[in-house]
Amino acid sequence: MTERPETDADDAGEAVVVRLGSGRFAVSLASVAEVGRVPAVTRIPGGPDWLAGVANWRGRLLPILDLRALLGADRTPFGSAARLLVLVDDGVSAGVVVDGVEGTGALGAHVDEFPAALAGPGAALLRGQVPRDDGPVAVIDPAAVLRLRETLPRARRTA
Repeated sequence: MTERPETDADDAGEAVVVRLGSGRFAVSLASVAEVGRVPAVTRIPGGPDWLAGVANWRGRLLPILDLRALLGADRTPFGSAARLLVLVDDGVSAGVVVDGVEGTGALGAHVDEFPAALAGPGAALLRGQVPRDDGPVAVIDPAAVLRLRETLPRARRTA
Protein backbone atom coordinates (compact mmCIF):
# COMPACT_ATOMS: atom_id res chain seq x y z
CA MET A 1 0.00 0.00 0.00
CA THR A 2 1.32 3.42 -0.85
CA GLU A 3 1.71 5.82 2.01
CA ARG A 4 -0.53 8.81 2.01
CA PRO A 5 0.72 12.07 3.44
CA GLU A 6 -0.87 12.91 6.76
CA THR A 7 -2.32 16.31 7.30
CA ASP A 8 -2.63 17.50 10.88
CA ALA A 9 -5.78 19.48 10.07
CA ASP A 10 -7.65 16.37 8.93
CA ASP A 11 -6.22 13.98 11.51
CA ALA A 12 -6.80 16.18 14.55
CA GLY A 13 -10.25 17.31 13.40
CA GLU A 14 -13.69 16.01 14.07
CA ALA A 15 -15.17 13.19 12.03
CA VAL A 16 -18.55 11.60 11.54
CA VAL A 17 -18.55 7.84 12.16
CA VAL A 18 -20.82 5.83 9.85
CA ARG A 19 -21.69 2.20 9.23
CA LEU A 20 -21.36 0.52 5.85
CA GLY A 21 -22.46 -3.08 6.25
CA SER A 22 -20.83 -4.32 9.44
CA GLY A 23 -17.85 -1.97 9.06
CA ARG A 24 -17.33 1.39 10.75
CA PHE A 25 -15.83 4.29 8.86
CA ALA A 26 -14.90 7.87 9.73
CA VAL A 27 -15.18 10.85 7.38
CA SER A 28 -13.66 14.21 8.27
CA LEU A 29 -16.39 16.73 9.08
CA ALA A 30 -14.43 19.28 7.06
CA SER A 31 -15.51 17.32 3.94
CA VAL A 32 -19.13 16.71 4.96
CA ALA A 33 -21.47 19.47 3.78
CA GLU A 34 -24.53 17.88 5.38
CA VAL A 35 -26.17 14.66 6.53
CA GLY A 36 -29.78 13.92 5.64
CA ARG A 37 -32.35 11.32 4.76
CA VAL A 38 -31.75 9.34 1.58
CA PRO A 39 -33.68 10.94 -1.30
CA ALA A 40 -35.33 9.14 -4.19
CA VAL A 41 -32.48 7.92 -6.40
CA THR A 42 -32.74 7.43 -10.16
CA ARG A 43 -30.51 4.58 -11.33
CA ILE A 44 -28.30 5.20 -14.36
CA PRO A 45 -28.31 2.21 -16.73
CA GLY A 46 -24.88 0.75 -17.37
CA GLY A 47 -23.29 2.55 -14.41
CA PRO A 48 -20.80 0.83 -12.11
CA ASP A 49 -22.00 -0.90 -8.92
CA TRP A 50 -20.75 1.93 -6.71
CA LEU A 51 -22.87 4.52 -8.55
CA ALA A 52 -26.34 4.20 -7.02
CA GLY A 53 -27.65 6.88 -9.40
CA VAL A 54 -28.54 10.56 -9.22
CA ALA A 55 -30.97 12.53 -7.07
CA ASN A 56 -32.46 15.99 -6.87
CA TRP A 57 -30.79 17.43 -3.78
CA ARG A 58 -31.74 20.97 -2.85
CA GLY A 59 -32.61 21.76 -6.46
CA ARG A 60 -29.48 20.36 -8.08
CA LEU A 61 -28.52 17.04 -9.59
CA LEU A 62 -26.28 15.11 -7.17
CA PRO A 63 -24.50 11.83 -7.96
CA ILE A 64 -25.29 9.23 -5.27
CA LEU A 65 -22.62 6.66 -4.41
CA ASP A 66 -22.92 3.29 -2.66
CA LEU A 67 -19.39 2.36 -1.58
CA ARG A 68 -20.28 -0.92 0.11
CA ALA A 69 -19.18 -3.15 -2.79
CA LEU A 70 -15.84 -1.32 -3.10
CA LEU A 71 -15.19 -1.55 0.65
CA GLY A 72 -16.12 -5.21 0.98
CA ALA A 73 -19.39 -4.62 2.86
CA ASP A 74 -22.59 -6.58 2.36
CA ARG A 75 -25.06 -4.99 -0.07
CA THR A 76 -28.37 -5.46 1.66
CA PRO A 77 -31.30 -3.09 1.18
CA PHE A 78 -30.87 0.13 3.12
CA GLY A 79 -33.04 0.36 6.22
CA SER A 80 -34.74 3.31 7.90
CA ALA A 81 -31.47 4.28 9.63
CA ALA A 82 -29.74 4.88 6.26
CA ARG A 83 -28.48 8.41 5.69
CA LEU A 84 -26.92 10.45 2.92
CA LEU A 85 -23.57 12.15 3.53
CA VAL A 86 -23.00 14.98 1.08
CA LEU A 87 -19.23 15.18 0.55
CA VAL A 88 -17.53 18.28 -0.84
CA ASP A 89 -13.90 18.65 -1.84
CA ASP A 90 -12.41 21.34 -4.05
CA GLY A 91 -15.82 22.36 -5.43
CA VAL A 92 -16.87 18.81 -6.32
CA SER A 93 -19.74 17.17 -4.43
CA ALA A 94 -21.44 13.79 -4.28
CA GLY A 95 -23.74 11.96 -1.91
CA VAL A 96 -22.69 8.75 -0.19
CA VAL A 97 -25.39 6.48 1.18
CA VAL A 98 -24.48 4.84 4.50
CA ASP A 99 -26.31 2.24 6.58
CA GLY A 100 -26.31 4.52 9.61
CA VAL A 101 -24.57 7.34 11.46
CA GLU A 102 -23.08 6.51 14.85
CA GLY A 103 -22.09 10.06 15.78
CA THR A 104 -19.10 12.35 15.72
CA GLY A 105 -15.76 12.32 17.44
CA ALA A 106 -12.14 13.35 17.17
CA LEU A 107 -10.03 11.39 14.72
CA GLY A 108 -7.00 11.75 16.93
CA ALA A 109 -3.48 12.81 16.20
CA HIS A 110 -2.46 9.71 14.27
CA VAL A 111 -4.05 7.57 11.59
CA ASP A 112 -2.49 4.09 11.37
CA GLU A 113 -1.90 2.42 8.02
CA PHE A 114 -4.83 0.24 6.98
CA PRO A 115 -4.14 -3.52 6.98
CA ALA A 116 -3.56 -4.98 3.53
CA ALA A 117 -6.71 -7.12 3.81
CA LEU A 118 -8.62 -4.86 1.44
CA ALA A 119 -7.28 -4.84 -2.09
CA GLY A 120 -8.42 -3.31 -5.34
CA PRO A 121 -10.08 0.05 -5.85
CA GLY A 122 -11.57 0.10 -2.34
CA ALA A 123 -8.12 0.30 -0.73
CA ALA A 124 -7.48 3.60 -2.49
CA LEU A 125 -10.54 5.09 -0.74
CA LEU A 126 -9.08 4.58 2.73
CA ARG A 127 -6.45 6.73 4.43
CA GLY A 128 -5.94 4.27 7.27
CA GLN A 129 -7.57 3.41 10.54
CA VAL A 130 -7.93 4.93 13.96
CA PRO A 131 -7.85 2.72 17.06
CA ARG A 132 -10.81 3.25 19.39
CA ASP A 133 -11.87 1.61 22.62
CA ASP A 134 -14.77 -0.12 20.85
CA GLY A 135 -12.66 -1.28 17.89
CA PRO A 136 -10.79 0.30 14.98
CA VAL A 137 -12.51 2.69 12.60
CA ALA A 138 -11.38 2.94 8.97
CA VAL A 139 -10.81 6.50 7.74
CA ILE A 140 -12.28 7.34 4.34
CA ASP A 141 -10.40 9.73 2.05
CA PRO A 142 -13.16 12.04 0.70
CA ALA A 143 -10.96 13.33 -2.14
CA ALA A 144 -10.37 9.75 -3.33
CA VAL A 145 -14.11 9.03 -3.18
CA LEU A 146 -14.87 12.09 -5.29
CA ARG A 147 -12.14 11.10 -7.78
CA LEU A 148 -14.17 7.98 -8.62
CA ARG A 149 -15.95 10.17 -11.18
CA GLU A 150 -12.75 10.11 -13.24
CA THR A 151 -13.25 6.37 -13.81
CA LEU A 152 -16.67 6.84 -15.40
CA PRO A 153 -16.94 6.62 -19.18
CA ARG A 154 -17.23 9.99 -20.86
CA ALA A 155 -20.41 10.85 -22.72
CA ARG A 156 -20.18 10.65 -26.48
CA ARG A 157 -20.73 13.88 -28.29
CA THR A 158 -22.76 13.90 -31.45
CA ALA A 159 -22.01 16.40 -34.15
